Amino acid sequence: MLPEIGKKAPAFSAKNQKEETLTLDHYKGKKLVLYFYPKDDTPGCTAEACDLRDHYQKFLDAGYKILGVSPDKEAKHQKFIDKYELPFDLLADTEQTVANAYGVWVEKNMYGRKYMGIKRTTFIINEEGVLEEIIEKVKTKEHASQILK
Repeated sequence: MLPEIGKKAPAFSAKNQKEETLTLDHYKGKKLVLYFYPKDDTPGCTAEACDLRDHYQKFLDAGYKILGVSPDKEAKHQKFIDKYELPFDLLADTEQTVANAYGVWVEKNMYGRKYMGIKRTTFIINEEGVLEEIIEKVKTKEHASQILK
């Protein structure tokens, strides 16, 4: 179940691509785009990350930090960042604790095969750590404009 808009965002703690532990408190005083995506280096996830990268300065100008989350390991995130020159951190949620806290680790169905995975979702968190918006219908190639509207 997704957290409620207007309430405190669920706390999290996970390692980024450099194996540094990041928490929600690291972003206190800043607006945060916390986006969950299924897997590094796949077409939709790459399109989404590159769209956010291409508009990164607009996010900075508006006072936002960006943080991506997927079940991939730290080393895979670093390769993804290096390959596409991503200017933001990616969290390695290998145990799905962050995804579960945000209600986005769900049963999926592809070609009749059921499996657990990330439901692509973005959370906009304000400077006080309160959820301002949840974007469930992410347009991977236009995600920056969905957020910055």
